[in-house]
Amino acid sequence: MSKLRERSFSAFNAHAVRAETGALWLLAWPILVGQLANVGMSVADVAMVGHTSAQDLAGVSLGVSVWNMVIITLMGVMMSVNPLVAHHVGAQEMDEIPHLVRQALWKGLFLGLIGAGILQLSVLVFDWMALEPETHRVAVGFVRITSWALPAFAAYRVLYGYSASLGQTKPMMVVALGALVLNIFINWLLVFGHGGFAPQGGLGSAWATMLCVWANLGGLLWWLRRSPAFASTWPFTQWEWPHSTKVRSLLTLGLPIGVTYFAETSAFALIALLVARFGSNQVAAHQIALNFTSLIFMVPLSVGVAVLTRVGHALGAGDARAAQFRAWIGVVLALAFALVSATLIAWWRFEIAGLYTDNAVVVSLTAELLLLAAVFQLSDAAQVVTAGAIRGYKITRAPMRVQLLAFWVVSLPLGYVLGIAPQWAPDWLRALPWFPAQPMQAAGFWVALVLGLTVAGAGLLLLLRQVAHAHLADAPSDAAQAPPL
Repeated sequence: MSKLRERSFSAFNAHAVRAETGALWLLAWPILVGQLANVGMSVADVAMVGHTSAQDLAGVSLGVSVWNMVIITLMGVMMSVNPLVAHHVGAQEMDEIPHLVRQALWKGLFLGLIGAGILQLSVLVFDWMALEPETHRVAVGFVRITSWALPAFAAYRVLYGYSASLGQTKPMMVVALGALVLNIFINWLLVFGHGGFAPQGGLGSAWATMLCVWANLGGLLWWLRRSPAFASTWPFTQWEWPHSTKVRSLLTLGLPIGVTYFAETSAFALIALLVARFGSNQVAAHQIALNFTSLIFMVPLSVGVAVLTRVGHALGAGDARAAQFRAWIGVVLALAFALVSATLIAWWRFEIAGLYTDNAVVVSLTAELLLLAAVFQLSDAAQVVTAGAIRGYKITRAPMRVQLLAFWVVSLPLGYVLGIAPQWAPDWLRALPWFPAQPMQAAGFWVALVLGLTVAGAGLLLLLRQVAHAHLADAPSDAAQAPPL
């Protein structure tokens, strides 16, 4: 009898794992396609402007670097809507969702306008840089034009979180793919001057970006309004003014996520600036390796958003054990993918580099960085998915502290010492047999990234374990013993 019970329990566990893996992937794959489409818009901008002039390309590249830091930070702050809606869904409190989304949209409007102002002021940075006049004109124009997209971007991310937390991720995929096609078409019209438009070069891509962000918002609104899946929670059935208490609570939950996103984005941007002293080959290798690994990163990032939703649903339903189960299934799924990606990146690193450039020196340097990128695939996947799971518990400050430690206390200082100034290291560090006598340049920063991401991955795994156990301890005994759903 005990053997029969054992076999039944094992079969149940296997079934539960397969069911949860399928549920996670059903949520994650449309998010992944949508994220790749959004990345494709930036690729299209740079690729099409690259066929105009070096000054246009340089100006757009500078403008995009500033734009990305602001929108990624804003995206993090707006993520506070995700766990809150997910908890309401799990608790079957559907009537609470419209009010929450309306208040989140007010928050998005305020932050979008503030972000637009910050972007307008940020162009002063270009005055401090030794830029060619045409490059300066394009960089300033790109930032000023795209700044008008930020209110729409903030509102879009609210609706994005609302839809994803209801388990509806296909709308974002379809809308993002449509925006990608529209972006390419508007670039073709404005960058090169077709259809009766005067050629605008890099500024044409700025207009394309701004218009497509507003098109994203309009397209998502149209889809959500027509879909019956959103009928019971549609937020635009009535008008209400912002409630300071609710907006403040949304900010309290979202700001730590925004700080986390800013810390990571600014760290990578700062690395590019710091290695610039070693010449264009080092910068090119860093940018190529970063571009490719950013594409790979979209997979665990999408799984992280799906895990946040699944964990939030379970906690809203009062099922702490299912939340723990779903979180760890997401972590295992991401680690399995990371193991495959690490193997393929290490094996094909020279071929990957060769897809970007024919320069033998850059290919060699990029392959060296991609080998380090292969090493940090596991820790990078672990940190992004565990952070998503912990946010599903409506906890955002503790992950922020772990990731600030990883990027700003470990990665950047150690990267500076290894990459630029090994003589600044303390004696005990220089005494280690592996410590470099000469600056490692870009490779030094990537070694530090490996260590920093290891700190982030390990720290967040421990934090997830602690958070999940604390919620299990607080749950009723019958819920704690229930099988995962």
